[in-house]
Amino acid sequence: MQSCSSNVGGIHRFYQGSYMKRLAIIPARGGSKRILNKNIRDFCGQPMITHVLDTARESGLFSIIHVSTESDSIREVATTFGFPPDFPRPEALADDHTPIMPVLRYVTEEYAARGQHFDEVWLLMACAPLIKSEDLIAAASLFSENGSNSPVLAVAEYPAPVEWAFRRSKEGSLKAVQPGMFAVRSQDIEKAYFDSGSFAIFPSSRILSSAGAGSDEDFVGYVLPKNSAIDIDDEEDWKFAELLFRIANSA
Repeated sequence: MQSCSSNVGGIHRFYQGSYMKRLAIIPARGGSKRILNKNIRDFCGQPMITHVLDTARESGLFSIIHVSTESDSIREVATTFGFPPDFPRPEALADDHTPIMPVLRYVTEEYAARGQHFDEVWLLMACAPLIKSEDLIAAASLFSENGSNSPVLAVAEYPAPVEWAFRRSKEGSLKAVQPGMFAVRSQDIEKAYFDSGSFAIFPSSRILSSAGAGSDEDFVGYVLPKNSAIDIDDEEDWKFAELLFRIANSA
């Protein structure tokens, strides 16, 4: 099968005066538990995964956009949409407990074995329909501005200070995670950010040298608007994301 390049109109993106070869990997494991067929379920009129495929293609950033899956159903959807995977994901990397970094490393090494090497490896999450191509382009610039050495992670600001968090027991009683901080005004507390579950950028060398689940150190944050950072884990998240998507695309 031929890989699908997002080389829109024959123009790739250039940064710092040099051509950057980028691999986009979209992990899309079958067998989701909390939301059945999550990656290919209809989301506002088309399979969920096709939204991020659209965005990746529109950005014009990527030499190859690869859907990493062990699922025949997901492979069929990706192929129908114009992105036939060059190779499947091994079953050993498709269980409920496999971290994402071994998946990225496997794909990068498989392409290297085929003589295809990349400067950057991007992780694009299959269930990130609210991301825009402009976000990917801006994040690519941020990665370049930081010397293309420190990985970039798409983050969003917590809606309330994390210092105000509580733990809730089975009986319903609350216990402050940081006792006393509830009395501190929000404007006096430093902002905190969370992984939006949307995308990340890595130097290829970091992927190839990663071990286990990888490291959470040395990241640079690309801040997404709050209405673009919905981590879809349950039906309530799904419905909220659909609402935001329809609003964003109604203009």
